[in-house]
Amino acid sequence: MKDYKCFDCGKEVKQEYIRKKIRCPHCGGKILYKPQSLPTIIKAV
Repeated sequence: MKDYKCFDCGKEVKQEYIRKKIRCPHCGGKILYKPQSLPTIIKAV
């Protein structure tokens, strides 16, 4: 599974830390998100 990122500092936050406390361990930010990858578009030939 993907790790979370802090909205304030942009650093990765491990899921193990999220289970204990919902704050960024680096800056103390409360807004965390999961980065999404862009979908791959395939054209039918």
